[in-house]
Amino acid sequence: MKITKLCAFSLGIFCLCSFPACAHPLPTIPQNEQQQLNQKEILEELAKADVVYLGETHNSELDHEAQLEILQALYQDNQKIALGMEMFQRPFQEKIDQYLAGEITEAELIEQTEYEQRWGFPWEYYAPLLRFAKAKQLKVLALNTPAEVTRKVARQGLASLTTDEQQYIPPLSEIRTDNASYREMIQKVYEAHAHAGHGNSDSFERFFTAQVLWDETMAQKIAQFYQANSDYQVVVVAGRGHVAYGYGIPSRVERRIEDNQFVQRSVLFGVATDEPSEQEESIADYFWQHQ
Repeated sequence: MKITKLCAFSLGIFCLCSFPACAHPLPTIPQNEQQQLNQKEILEELAKADVVYLGETHNSELDHEAQLEILQALYQDNQKIALGMEMFQRPFQEKIDQYLAGEITEAELIEQTEYEQRWGFPWEYYAPLLRFAKAKQLKVLALNTPAEVTRKVARQGLASLTTDEQQYIPPLSEIRTDNASYREMIQKVYEAHAHAGHGNSDSFERFFTAQVLWDETMAQKIAQFYQANSDYQVVVVAGRGHVAYGYGIPSRVERRIEDNQFVQRSVLFGVATDEPSEQEESIADYFWQHQ
């Protein structure tokens, strides 16, 4: 059951060569795996966090509508918010800053960040978040690893990266692949997709390393921003596979912050069921029920 859910979480490495391979139906989340609070109560709890993760199913319009709703609500409580986005790769941070400053148009942002080639899901899923950020002058963080780098690691391993290719990722010594539970979950997803012809690496080890590199790169950017701006709340928009159980991004941000007072909270969206779970950990802190 755990693996079925992760398949629906659109683990991003499978997207590197074919975006349609990442489109999945809205997943279900067992009710015993998240706190059962209403939306107002969830927002009250999220307002207390330093980092909030909004784990999406990439092709769910309802998830994107809810993300905007949550961002707007959190802004009412705290105007110092940074929006971290998996959808943009780190070399394009300057282009996002130019858009927020009114120096380039939205159409130019799409073109100059190579959004269609590098992400590919409909722009209107994310445009409202960016428009809100621009209107309220929020900071927006391009979190993701350059696709060329992730693809190369999946095919040839970390050791194949040149010095130039390493400039937008953490030091190689920080790419930690020692989470056995995460490894097991990713391996079963990998095997299922490989049998279906969607795998893009003939080696699971390289595949898993590429997935972790993606997580570590996003975590590094979040941690670096928070360490330099601890009075800000960071709201992260990323796929569920990077958020679930805290294995992807959250645990790697926590490792870098090393502060007992640092608080992270995660939210998932979907349709709750009464299906039992074999996982001891909670899949997320809160479950946001679509209205």
